[in-house]
Amino acid sequence: MLREQLEEREFETLAPCAMKSAESAGRRHPEPEAAYRTCYQRDRDRIIHCKAFRRLEYKTQVFLNHEGDHYRTRLTHTIEVTQISRTISRALGLNEDLTEAIALAHDVGHTPFGHSGEEALRQLMADHGGFEHNEHGLRVVDLLERQYPRFPGLNLTGEVRESIVKHRTRWDRPRAEGVPPGPPLLEGQVVDIADSIAYDNHDLQDGLEAGILTPRKLQGLDLWQEAEGAVRQRYGDLSEPLRCRQAIRHLIDRFVTDVVECTGREIESRGIASWRDALRQEDNVVRFSRELKAKKDTLEEFLHQTLYMDYRVVRMTNSARRFVEGIFGAHVGDPRQLPPQYERWADEVGVHRAVCDYIAGMTDRYAQDQYMQLFHPYQKL
Repeated sequence: MLREQLEEREFETLAPCAMKSAESAGRRHPEPEAAYRTCYQRDRDRIIHCKAFRRLEYKTQVFLNHEGDHYRTRLTHTIEVTQISRTISRALGLNEDLTEAIALAHDVGHTPFGHSGEEALRQLMADHGGFEHNEHGLRVVDLLERQYPRFPGLNLTGEVRESIVKHRTRWDRPRAEGVPPGPPLLEGQVVDIADSIAYDNHDLQDGLEAGILTPRKLQGLDLWQEAEGAVRQRYGDLSEPLRCRQAIRHLIDRFVTDVVECTGREIESRGIASWRDALRQEDNVVRFSRELKAKKDTLEEFLHQTLYMDYRVVRMTNSARRFVEGIFGAHVGDPRQLPPQYERWADEVGVHRAVCDYIAGMTDRYAQDQYMQLFHPYQKL
């Protein structure tokens, strides 16, 4: 069978520390193996075909979806994370299929309206079990997606499920309850760091496109000065938009190269000879060099102060919070307003959790429409 040949090829071609499909812990609900796909290729396909993945097209990254056609959404962010993850994974000899599946699934638990929507739900659910989007992502793939007759969810492999809930970046601090302690597999660590590379650089680009950031404002950043200098040396004079795009391209390449080189040294110096060795580490093996990490932290602090705190972004995030709070309060106050499937779900998990699941699955535009129907039924947004 082709699947068995693919599994054998992994042992022949992947690095010793890579997770192999044939060594997977398997699925919560036993199923026959696919004839032509490894278990991680099958996970990837299930994620791509699920509703939660498709909804990412209309969920905010930084700018609301209707603000412009060229700003990133959760879906385009996810595609960029997947591309960067596969590049790093391939360079390190890790399992690209597993990396791809984790990357595609890493944001399926995100709320509408980006981090402001998540923060609103976290506060609203503080006395009702809490909310964290990585944990909710696990609920999505384990319970809320209904695609198959014999089990709820997507029935993904244990490795993808654990990597979803252990996803950790500057914005993500998962509690990771119910999973083994310690870092995720190297493939999951690659997705974590690729996520941070993607959002730093596409937020830079979106901020420039929006006019909130300018090349002059960026001049105080060492990374930006280095990138612009490299672009000028290579191409000479370019128009400002093209120079900025090339500078961001340079930054992504710089980050990826640094991760590959630094992680290769870490794997060698720590003597990591299997995926089990990676799990026994006290901290992540996939990392930036200390020098670049310091510069990247400075960039992120600049973005926080200059982009995310800009009055136009703050206006959007405050409006988004009001949408979420209003929808939540209205449905908790009268659950009969819930769609029938969520009204039944409330009988199983409680009203607050059912309303939270309902809102977390909404796209930006659906949440806006629901708010208007609830509070301004005779007006258009």
